[in-house]
Amino acid sequence: MVYVLSKDGTPLMPTERYGKVRRMLKDGRAKVVKAKPFTIQLTYQTTHYTQPVTLGVDAGYETVGISAISAKKELFSAECTLLKGQVERNKERAMYRRQRRNRLRYRKPRFDNRKKPESWLAPSIQHKMDSHLRLIAMVKRLLPITDTVIEVASFDIQKINNPNIKGKEYQQGEQSGFWNLREYILHRDNHQCQNPDCKNKAKEQALQVHHIGFWKGDRTDRPANMITLCSKCHRSENHKKGKFLWGWQPTLKQFKAETFMTIVRWELVAALDCKHTYGYLTKTRRMALRLEKSHANDAFCIAGGIDQTRAIPFHIEQIRRNNRSLQKFYDAKYIDLRTGEKTSGQELNCGRRTRNKEHNQPNLRIYRSKKLSKGRVSVRKQRHIYQPGDAVVYNARKCTVKGSQNHGEYVKLAEIPTPVRADTLQLLYYGKGLLVV
Repeated sequence: MVYVLSKDGTPLMPTERYGKVRRMLKDGRAKVVKAKPFTIQLTYQTTHYTQPVTLGVDAGYETVGISAISAKKELFSAECTLLKGQVERNKERAMYRRQRRNRLRYRKPRFDNRKKPESWLAPSIQHKMDSHLRLIAMVKRLLPITDTVIEVASFDIQKINNPNIKGKEYQQGEQSGFWNLREYILHRDNHQCQNPDCKNKAKEQALQVHHIGFWKGDRTDRPANMITLCSKCHRSENHKKGKFLWGWQPTLKQFKAETFMTIVRWELVAALDCKHTYGYLTKTRRMALRLEKSHANDAFCIAGGIDQTRAIPFHIEQIRRNNRSLQKFYDAKYIDLRTGEKTSGQELNCGRRTRNKEHNQPNLRIYRSKKLSKGRVSVRKQRHIYQPGDAVVYNARKCTVKGSQNHGEYVKLAEIPTPVRADTLQLLYYGKGLLVV
């Protein structure tokens, strides 16, 4: 399928007449504007006749299904994997901003700008919603979409947790009656360490709250991401890769996707001013067409697909555009006297946890032997032109950037073993944002 744009950039109906497209490109009557999906733009004036095209959107927390159909065939199909870890990046941004403001000698009062508008959404949820809107806008730049249909599914989070919930109980969340999140976590876990192999024999264990998903960048303070551990299990060395807490994922129910759908489903419909349908109708149609469960097939059913010729679905991946962390810390490295292996300074720590409580652990600094490298702070002072994932042309060959060297003067390419000079490259497209892979 070749997608066609008019001279002024208006989307026209796509074509499968590949021979005609080849001749038009050769004669200069069209030019290539995008490789994936393959899109051309006409260089002469033409009519803007189009057919009705319906876009079906299977909104989701991690994966979005897209399908655009006409009366005879499916014109576009894709599954988009959204970016993860936005909550953690927002927390990191807030931390850096707080540090900058705390270094000011005098901070002006900011009491009048703390009000939130009625349509305010949490930053992570707003990011998910904006990603949906950008994906839909990308498809509308390729095809003359006349109707958009979004599936809205009703999720009752509290009823999922408690099927017998009634009346005023809906006004009380799972933390009702607890003034502190930590107290709720301890009460939920019966004030016991949840490590099945805990070897702490103390009669009164010092209990602490652990973030389960810290190893994958999830440090949100929600009950489904927190668990009770004793001070001997919740040690810094157990957080390292290959240790007990790295990759540990106890079975705690999470409702991220359902919460997202509950908040955003009608926001998307209102923002696009479009039609909507329900999940049970999508399932009924999918079963009648004998289609497998997938986001692309659900989007096809949402759009109202029946017997149209199907298209091969694209895979779209959302890639982070910029890394705004300018400052990074690299720990010192030592030889461990016990094993003779290279170990970080954090693992061979002094064991001190808090200043005012006796929760200290054994002093492991005595096992530090030869110092291999000292800790350092790296501050990025400039942003290079070419970033990892960008597509460039080198000696009439398409290549992918892996990284930069010598302050951006040389670039490492995936297809070439030796670095090349940056001024010998020609940029094709940036490998960021919503990319068709």
